Amino acid sequence: MAENNITGNFNDSFTAAVLDMASSVPFIIEGDKNRKKLFSIRNLKQYFPVKGHKNMFVKANDGINLDIYEGETFGLVGESGCGKSTLGRTLLQLYPQTEGISVFYGRPLEKVMPKYLTRAIKGLKTLKQKLLKQYGINKKTAFNRFFHLARIFGGLLLYQNEDEVINVYLDYYSGNDQKQKTDVLENLRRKAAKDLAEKDFNLLESFRDEGIDLKRLSYNEMRHLRRDMQIIFQDPYSSLNPRMTVGQIIGEGTLAHGFFKSEGEEMQEHLIKVMDECGLAPYMIHRYPHQFSGGQRQRIGIARALAVNPKFVVCDEAVSALDVSIQSQILNLLSELKEKENLTYLFISHDLSVIKYISDRIGVMYLGNIVEIAKSEEIFIKAFHPYTEALLSAIPTTNPDKPKNAIVLEGDIPSPINPPKGCKFHTRCRYVTDICKEKEPQLEEKTPSHFVACHHSL
Repeated sequence: MAENNITGNFNDSFTAAVLDMASSVPFIIEGDKNRKKLFSIRNLKQYFPVKGHKNMFVKANDGINLDIYEGETFGLVGESGCGKSTLGRTLLQLYPQTEGISVFYGRPLEKVMPKYLTRAIKGLKTLKQKLLKQYGINKKTAFNRFFHLARIFGGLLLYQNEDEVINVYLDYYSGNDQKQKTDVLENLRRKAAKDLAEKDFNLLESFRDEGIDLKRLSYNEMRHLRRDMQIIFQDPYSSLNPRMTVGQIIGEGTLAHGFFKSEGEEMQEHLIKVMDECGLAPYMIHRYPHQFSGGQRQRIGIARALAVNPKFVVCDEAVSALDVSIQSQILNLLSELKEKENLTYLFISHDLSVIKYISDRIGVMYLGNIVEIAKSEEIFIKAFHPYTEALLSAIPTTNPDKPKNAIVLEGDIPSPINPPKGCKFHTRCRYVTDICKEKEPQLEEKTPSHFVACHHSL
């Protein structure tokens, strides 16, 4: 009898803790339900330690919230040093992510079957106990464990028969006959929904998804997914190995990911096909990087990224080192390849004209935070954030009848080591008030699909 009371007390306390965290989550953004997500990023943080200074960090990304949809080009713009390139590399886990969730939907979770999923299922009882203990010590630190469990189990996280949940989940994520196993799992969810308050169950179910949490993958698991996620580096000179031929540079990834067992005819045909798609002649396959111009080198970088048939490509200032005439060629090439291969781009640039030309949606970044997100055409018609307004006013115009009055931002960019309290932009904003100095604004939907983080949006 005493044991039942202890169990009952634990379940009541656990349910109260979980519902408290679920109902007070500060950084969930409702995305476009009519489009398929490829990435879902929540509270992403990337801090770099300052050498020689304990407990000091450069806060390159400081709480990024973003959804990237399949088949779109998401443009990311901002001043140098705001954290754009860091975000792209952190998404690919080239930098170990400090905090937050980066979920990738490019592959079915049951096909990847990461180790963290098996550990969470088998250790459900222990993890629930640890979550409650952590919640009692520090609610903020308990959020990470809560999200991890809620994403996997949803409403079943509150179901008291953990053994039944564990057995059904282990069976669901093993072997074949997925349809029958899906029916068993759904029956368990319906059973749990009857035992729990419908409102509470549905609240937890809203966190459940079948995406892959990249931060929790092991090195080898992430390496296996790299064929789906590639990057085009900013510098077309230093990003290519001068000791390797074009064929070796482009083909290296295909061998590493098992597309081909060895360098044979089949591999050479594939490389020539990719080169042709990227505007490179077949005879160039045996040449070295120093024999090419900047634009040609960037085409080699693009071909290298596309050779493994990725789903997502980070274009990190992919045209900034090129002449204007060559920039247009590369941008047109990227647009053509996107339509042909159904690619998704994260296009990073500080040039708003380039971003406007190639992007479907645009995110504006300032000092490690995204301050505005909108469709490309909308953000140029009406910017809500004062920082975006200043950036747009600085775009040169060729029309002498409509001269622009550039908005000059006074003061220096604050240090990312010790950013200002409240809104990070308030030290340079001409609309600043007392609330801006005290309270940090959150991304809110001002108009449909147009998000802004500002207390006094324009």
